Amino acid sequence: MPTLLRLRAAALTATAVLLSTVLAGCGGDDAEDEDLTRQELEWKACPAPDEAQGGGAAPSPLPDDGEWQCATMKAPLDWDEPEGDTIGLELIRVRTTGSANERIGSLLFNFGGPGGSGVKTLPAFAEDYGTLRTRYDLVSFDPRGVGRSEPVICENDQQLDAYFQQDATPDDATERRALLDNTKEFNDACEKNSEQMLPNVRTTDAARDLDLMRQVLGDEKLHYFGFSYGTELGGVYAHLFPRKVGRAVFDAVVDPTQNAEQGSLGQAEGFQLALDNFAEDCVSKTEECPVGDSAQDVKDRIARLLRDLDRKPIPGVFPRELTQTAATNGIVQALYSQDFWEYLTEGLEQAYDGDGSILMLLSDSMNGRSENGEYDNSTAAHTAISCADTKARYDTAYVEGKLPEFRAASPLFGDYLAWGMIGCTDWAVPGAADHPDVSAPGAPPILVIGNTGDPATPYEGARAMVNALGEGVGVELTYRGQGHGAYDSKNKCVQDAVHGYLLDGKVPQARTVCG
Repeated sequence: MPTLLRLRAAALTATAVLLSTVLAGCGGDDAEDEDLTRQELEWKACPAPDEAQGGGAAPSPLPDDGEWQCATMKAPLDWDEPEGDTIGLELIRVRTTGSANERIGSLLFNFGGPGGSGVKTLPAFAEDYGTLRTRYDLVSFDPRGVGRSEPVICENDQQLDAYFQQDATPDDATERRALLDNTKEFNDACEKNSEQMLPNVRTTDAARDLDLMRQVLGDEKLHYFGFSYGTELGGVYAHLFPRKVGRAVFDAVVDPTQNAEQGSLGQAEGFQLALDNFAEDCVSKTEECPVGDSAQDVKDRIARLLRDLDRKPIPGVFPRELTQTAATNGIVQALYSQDFWEYLTEGLEQAYDGDGSILMLLSDSMNGRSENGEYDNSTAAHTAISCADTKARYDTAYVEGKLPEFRAASPLFGDYLAWGMIGCTDWAVPGAADHPDVSAPGAPPILVIGNTGDPATPYEGARAMVNALGEGVGVELTYRGQGHGAYDSKNKCVQDAVHGYLLDGKVPQARTVCG
């Protein structure tokens, strides 16, 4: 089960699902001696997102009639053989509202995951970036293995329905064997359907793609805004190309010093903190909290619900039932943003009355499932990229030995996140390293924003990123808030700092605190 990181776009999908109810292979072209840095992109009107991107309608023009354009960029399949076969990477852009004299260049966005489609996500958030658009073309992309960029494909929709219904927190040997077997079946399907891509989706490959984009877009430096996993990608880029970094912002920051186990343990603590904050918020309201009489009662009732669902699921979204795993997924999804706490409250109320539909819709959005039953490829891509990056391979004995530590970090989410560590155990491709190298001596300042209430990328990761980037590179800013990320909270202090740096090159004072 994918657990280590998730994309900001998942929150958007959850909203869309809830409001509606109450949210292939390689191209194989021969590059011959073509200089890919000199390729001309053929920008056209964007089509509707395909199934791997999550489906839906073609992006609508922005309120100022800004038109979305899409293009396919050629990149080497294997960066170790840059003159070999190529793949196509899908890009999207909307041009700046500023004049030619005001334009700085392109601002590239990565919204996280790994496995999120930037081509689908950027239009959904673009109005939030209107100020940045006054001096930049806004550009995003589907990273290799994602969406329309040679997507990694594993299981089909029916198989994924079963995969996400499995018991992800086994209680006995039979359940453990079932989890291992299901995980191996999923991983084997990835190898069978996407064998050529699996060795070529590492974050270092994506970072090299970024530098090729920079050159093809005509920019001397890479101007970049990365969220969640996008901060790891940005850090790896800075390590590989420190003197090509322009103005860069990292928000919802991944701790680059942690291995997979440490990252999962940090998320257990982070989501427990978010649950604590949700419970405290609910009972602090002037009206009665509908899901508990005290913060501890809220958490105790959730724990009882999950235990009950482990024994007997309840109706979810017909014909599927809400299992313990699906309910946990739904709760985790709602904790990504304080805006969704009201949906979590409503979903819990319904579940206590035997109706699991809202929690299941939240779980579906976490897993990339649309209302018509089709899945995007975010789970496949997330697994492929994470396993290609991460050297560690954990077996059941190791996980069992770690369960007490994970349960101490989070009584509710500890088992769920600990067992998620077996996702790469039977992966076909060896992992690259214990953790990414982001040291970037010689790079210009990079603004690194940590949120004290972030469940998915805990606050401490921002300081670790600053230290790992090296002296004189990372500039830390703290946002005292809730949810995954800071910029989209619309906190004026945070946004002023980001705008001042990206638009005018004004580096905020290190360790500025907002909120």
